[in-house]
Amino acid sequence: MAGADMPPAEAPIAERDNTTVEKRHPVVDLKTKTEQLHEHREEEGYIVDVDSEEAAHEAGLKLAKDGHTRLIPQPSDDRHDPLNWSWAKKHAILFTISWTAFIPDYGSATGAAVLIAQAMEWNMTPDEVNHSQAGNVFMLGVGGVVAVMLSAYFGRLPVSFWFILLATATAAWCAGATSFESFMAARILNGFFSTIMQVVGLIFINDVFFFHEKARKINIWASFFVMSPYVGPLFSSFIVETKHWSVAFWVYFAMSALALGLITFGLQETYYDRTIPATEQPPSGSRGSRLVGVSQWKSRHLRNTIGQACWRTVQVVLKPTVFITCLFYILTFAWAVGINTTLALFLTPLYDFGPKQVGYFYFTPVVAVALAEAVGHFLFDFLAKGYIRRHKGHFEPEVRLYATFVAMPFVIVGLVLIGQCFERQWHFMVTSVCWGMYVFGMMITTVSLSSYCLDSYPEAAGEVSAWINFSRTLGGFIVSYEQVSWATAMGTKASFGIQAGICAASFLLVLGLLRWGKALRVWAGPLGFVTS
Repeated sequence: MAGADMPPAEAPIAERDNTTVEKRHPVVDLKTKTEQLHEHREEEGYIVDVDSEEAAHEAGLKLAKDGHTRLIPQPSDDRHDPLNWSWAKKHAILFTISWTAFIPDYGSATGAAVLIAQAMEWNMTPDEVNHSQAGNVFMLGVGGVVAVMLSAYFGRLPVSFWFILLATATAAWCAGATSFESFMAARILNGFFSTIMQVVGLIFINDVFFFHEKARKINIWASFFVMSPYVGPLFSSFIVETKHWSVAFWVYFAMSALALGLITFGLQETYYDRTIPATEQPPSGSRGSRLVGVSQWKSRHLRNTIGQACWRTVQVVLKPTVFITCLFYILTFAWAVGINTTLALFLTPLYDFGPKQVGYFYFTPVVAVALAEAVGHFLFDFLAKGYIRRHKGHFEPEVRLYATFVAMPFVIVGLVLIGQCFERQWHFMVTSVCWGMYVFGMMITTVSLSSYCLDSYPEAAGEVSAWINFSRTLGGFIVSYEQVSWATAMGTKASFGIQAGICAASFLLVLGLLRWGKALRVWAGPLGFVTS
């Protein structure tokens, strides 16, 4: 499915008249557009395969190169339509959003690697310094929700630019902070602004790729930000071994500046209203005007009002399937953040590790994410193709959840064994493998849940991504405060065992979605957004 490429766009239309388009739309009835936003219906699912090329031609449908995969959504004949952009342009966007999504958790986890050095410099305990870490993690979730609201009104590109510009500035502030109070303020603000592509990235994927391509692209994008909290301590631990802790954050600043450069010079505005004829699309304006938002401001009457942009985010989380998915994610991913932000506090006394040894330890989750990305590259298409073949070309979003049957055994067993390793003082290589098992499972789970929510509500790509991201960070924020004290009070065998038990019990939510998810979506009805 995902390997099938789209056909080249048909003959491009003549260049638009940028001087008259805006006058054609002084007043727009946006409500009339709600039924045209996507081709998925709660009662019918997706019709992905067609019987023959002849039948598709008679129906006026465009197919992928394989001759039977229906392109969803159907691209227009406009060369400005993001679905008609070249493979190179689309994947340049995919790399930009993936790299930018890599940045926030890299920076967040860098804080975990420098905890002890900062505590010594500021005469504080590592647990007290860790409060800046928890604040940063929490704002990674809040910032995503706000960013999606702003994107629905101002457009994807300008919100991405301004958020990353401020994220880069606050990254420099983190590196230059000379007191804990200043550092904590910088970390909180940096978390809020840096998270943009961990959320809006899913909107870009939804805008430029077809339905049959999206799972693989989400797999690539998600691998960047799931891997990043492990790469951060890996590099930073080596830096702290010989350099001042601020050097680790100057590296983070440089990475943020690279993301800013990629967005400034390469990222495109991908919003395209498919309910407006190609000749009447709003003028794109110059590169600079699109980047800072001037062009999008001029055409704001064609999109959501501020009130609509805010309300749609609330609407999405009120959908039962989205809420249940987010609850499941909170109960399973929280432990990943908790372990990552406190790992050095466990490893240092148990194995007498220094910063360099802790850094080496982070190779394991990096490899685990890479393996999960490779498995997911084939797993999601295997599940989708099998279902479509058995159901005569039809597809239901709940199929995406079957990947969790592969993931959850790794998650549950991994957590149980991590607790055993810490309490029974097993060899650090055993601990490493057990941690990798858990991370492997959570990578597959992340892609499964993101794909499910996107397929269920494709017009709400940003909103579902915002809530999934918020769930990930909310759970991590809570657990980061309690992980060490919980393990100290009960022992790691019991505390991690309870965490594994919570993951196992929460899997009942997925089973419920597989049984009643479609009925819940039909009962809840469509979102009825005025724009996608």
